[in-house]
Amino acid sequence: MAKQEKKIYFVSDVHLGALSLDNMQEREKIFSHWLEKIRKDAGMLFLMGDIFDFWFDYKSVIPRGFTRTLGKIAEIADDGIPVHFFTGNHDLWVFDYMSSELGVQVHHKECMMTLYGKKFFLVHGDGLDAGDKKYLFLKKIFTNKVLQKLFSMLHPNLSFAIAHAWSKKSRLTKGVDSFRENDGIYEYAKALSKKESFEYFVVGHRHLMINRLLENKAHFIILGNWITYNSYGVFDGETFELKRYKE
Repeated sequence: MAKQEKKIYFVSDVHLGALSLDNMQEREKIFSHWLEKIRKDAGMLFLMGDIFDFWFDYKSVIPRGFTRTLGKIAEIADDGIPVHFFTGNHDLWVFDYMSSELGVQVHHKECMMTLYGKKFFLVHGDGLDAGDKKYLFLKKIFTNKVLQKLFSMLHPNLSFAIAHAWSKKSRLTKGVDSFRENDGIYEYAKALSKKESFEYFVVGHRHLMINRLLENKAHFIILGNWITYNSYGVFDGETFELKRYKE
């Protein structure tokens, strides 16, 4: 496939609004600057989960903050650039706001997609590690429709307080782990590559910057994060690169 003039961008784990991180507004400004920069040559944009440290779609309440980011995403979509939002474990309660208000296509599970003639497996990555029994149990709770309805009845001040308290216990405060050869997501990708034909397996979730070949020569890619790396992926039809944004 020849190199394309319009590029496809991928980004994950920005964790906007995380109280456990410093300089929340400054981090959002940098991210919105990046969104404005890629707007010039983007053919598509994939937001691969945990863009927000917490999100819940209330019928009549929009979470405080994120104004710059939401505005830039809307502008990109208004330009006719397809924007895909994959829910992560921190922002899995995105329902119809992104699609109805911003014009973004929301994905709640993995999907295969052909981009510039190459087959991509795309997902945030949470829930793929079969060994993480605790999280798999919690995800069943978080995605339960009845419990979601009950949670929506909480006052937003209370629901966000609960969410931020939970977030402080996450690995956001522990830094980035090193890559393990027996990583559950990596094992999932290797097993899938023996059954499915694809060129790129793209995930977030682990906060690492990884681009390595699987046995079938497909690329296993983890996009990094916007806490330590300000990293993103870009595909031009020929190559997929991991880059770091510097203003």
